[in-house]
Amino acid sequence: MTEEELMPAVAELARLVGETALGYYGRGVDVETKGDGSPVTIADRAAETIAREWLAARFPLDGIMGEEFGVTRPDARRTWIIDPIDGTRTFVRNVPLWGSLVAVAEGQRVVAGAAYFPAVNEIIVAAPGLGCWHNDSRCFTSKVAKLNDAAVMVTDDRFRGDERRTAVWSELASKAALARTWGDCYGYLLVATGRAEVMVDHIMSPWDAAALLPIVTEAGGSFTDWKGNATAFGGDVIATNGPLAVPVREILIGRDGKGAL
Repeated sequence: MTEEELMPAVAELARLVGETALGYYGRGVDVETKGDGSPVTIADRAAETIAREWLAARFPLDGIMGEEFGVTRPDARRTWIIDPIDGTRTFVRNVPLWGSLVAVAEGQRVVAGAAYFPAVNEIIVAAPGLGCWHNDSRCFTSKVAKLNDAAVMVTDDRFRGDERRTAVWSELASKAALARTWGDCYGYLLVATGRAEVMVDHIMSPWDAAALLPIVTEAGGSFTDWKGNATAFGGDVIATNGPLAVPVREILIGRDGKGAL
């Protein structure tokens, strides 16, 4: 299948996954803690199960990488990467800024990605060369070129004990017009639609990042890891609009040999 054919497929699956999760939203579901310390609920598992059933019926030879149930067919040429609820901590606190992420990758090249936010009724989908589409309309990152006019976002500004990253984030936030948390995938939606200029995360798994790479880049932004590499598989993410790509990374990565700048 081409990217043009995969775009509606990832959007359809993201909607299905998100609507499944939405059925549990606001119902006070029990929360378990996984081995890595992150939360999981029946909603996460039910939504990923639906996704796997959908894929088995339509793309039985493709691989699957899901947050809750791991990897299926790891040697497949094409892999669907699924995060049934990105922002489970947000979800269980009844904050509506969580989303369902679906991407398709060939190796580490992401060929289509979609993010659906059912509690706020927003969907965004993109594929290389085909643009980024928010609620069926073409969308773009902002043209803000000065950091003191920018809105910057992060999921958790404590960076899990990483003092250097905490310090550089604080520097970035102090220079921006606005700094906000409650990020997760919703922060990347805001960057891609021009409502914020920067979104960063200290720890990102492939299922967190894969769908978001084409979304941000096709909207005109820059999406890299903290070494400056344009990848969804680097373990962390810096996403910006176009004009702020270099100055933001100069603050966060620096020119001290610890990054690519």
